[in-house]
Amino acid sequence: MSTVESKSGQQPAAPEVQRLKSGAIGLFAVLFMAVANAAPITAMTGNVPIVVGYGNGTGVPAAYLFATIVLSIFAVGYTAMARHITATGAFYGFISHGLGQLWGLVSGLLATVAYIVFEASLIGIFASFAKTTVETFGGPELSWIVYALIGIAAIALLGYFDIEISGRVLAVFLITEIVILGLLSLSVLIRGGGPDGLMAQVLNPANAFTAVADDPAAAITGSAAIGLFFAFWSWVGFETTAVYGEESKDPKKIIPRATMMAVIGLGVFYTIVSWLAIAGNGAEQSVAISRGSTGNPFDLFFGITDSYVGGWALVIYKVLTVLGSFACALAFHNAASRYIYAIGREGLTPGLRRTLGATHGTHKSPHIASITQSVICLLITLAFFALQEPTESAPDVAYFYLYGLMAILGTAMILIVQTVCSIAVIFYFHVKGNHPETRHWWRTLVAPAIGAVGMGYVVYLLVDNLEFAAGAAADSPVFHAIPYIIGGVALFGIVIGLILRSKDQERYQRIGRVVMEEDAPPRTSAEEPERA
Repeated sequence: MSTVESKSGQQPAAPEVQRLKSGAIGLFAVLFMAVANAAPITAMTGNVPIVVGYGNGTGVPAAYLFATIVLSIFAVGYTAMARHITATGAFYGFISHGLGQLWGLVSGLLATVAYIVFEASLIGIFASFAKTTVETFGGPELSWIVYALIGIAAIALLGYFDIEISGRVLAVFLITEIVILGLLSLSVLIRGGGPDGLMAQVLNPANAFTAVADDPAAAITGSAAIGLFFAFWSWVGFETTAVYGEESKDPKKIIPRATMMAVIGLGVFYTIVSWLAIAGNGAEQSVAISRGSTGNPFDLFFGITDSYVGGWALVIYKVLTVLGSFACALAFHNAASRYIYAIGREGLTPGLRRTLGATHGTHKSPHIASITQSVICLLITLAFFALQEPTESAPDVAYFYLYGLMAILGTAMILIVQTVCSIAVIFYFHVKGNHPETRHWWRTLVAPAIGAVGMGYVVYLLVDNLEFAAGAAADSPVFHAIPYIIGGVALFGIVIGLILRSKDQERYQRIGRVVMEEDAPPRTSAEEPERA
């Protein structure tokens, strides 16, 4: 364990920190957990109908193609940072090293809150899918809160134990999701598409910036901006590869590889699946289904699964929407727990470093942080159940309010942090002159700059279309509070950071500095202290 020089020039002793289970997971386990965060079957089933019906129309594959390009460019700089900094807090550590402790703390808090609410969001759609699926198969009509509580309890149990257990569970769920979506796509491709053929023209990148034509009967005008936003939303979670660096077998190699594989793999998969879903339904029918004109928007996938593959596949597909959303909630739980653990381990939660920053004696999991995350998720879920009344336009509280609003809140925070992270990469390598052997005009300068502009643009899309994105849930007080919640978290981070810088330089210098080098336990980075 090394030390950090304080403002006074003294060398304070680095804090003793506990570590997570090193070498517990390999490349594919990290990849499975990151891709499970993105939840392919949930992203396709839940997001594509929105993009088709209210965004880019049949140009949805082009929107996913554009997002693939932007996120791949962002990942170039992100992975360059991951080769030198292995921090359980990921964004928290990266930005602290690039832009200073104050920016690191603010970004770390935003990312932590984002992953915290993402689990609650996915519990919402899990409960909605589970309730619908059980009733479809003739089961009892239970309140969505029953399924939500079951999901929270199961995730709490898995999060408490060894990370390898979660990795295996996520791997099984993810593989089955990919198989069923791949089988559907292959069936449409082999049969040459639906009434309009394979519609290869929808892959034209220019379609990413066009909106679905207005449907006078539905009195709705599409928005290319909202289509692009929901396309980007489908990737949220891929960046959590870096969160598992401390527990991976060779983080300097595994994390960069897993990140690029997740971004590009998801991009290619999303583009192909969305293209063949459009082709299977046909242009006119795709928009009609997605807007609910002919029934459930999810029928964009359910209908062609039944007709192209068979009724047995539709049953499996519906079950997998439940399992996939559960897997996504579990993956976000793991990410949130590790952010809470990282902040607690550095002593930024006075009196709680030995609790929030503790690891289990046997499983080496962040068990206290995991329990804390489960309690927070439970409280958020119960608050929506007790306080949010269903409406005629939004009868499903779990889907429209808990899932929708928490997803928007978390996505906004993550996009902001990704933008800041891209800037931090440039500062780390070019302004501060770290690691000249890695410094490169494209990898660490131009790519992060393009990534920052791209992420910033998506943040603008969200802000400019916030009410549209919320849909029927825009009447909720939580919706109107979203900008204040984000601003409040950022302001809280700034205030705490400034107080620490003024009153406790030793603790301030530790912000984002507990990192792990290859073949070494977590330590406090020996880089020179920085001021934000």
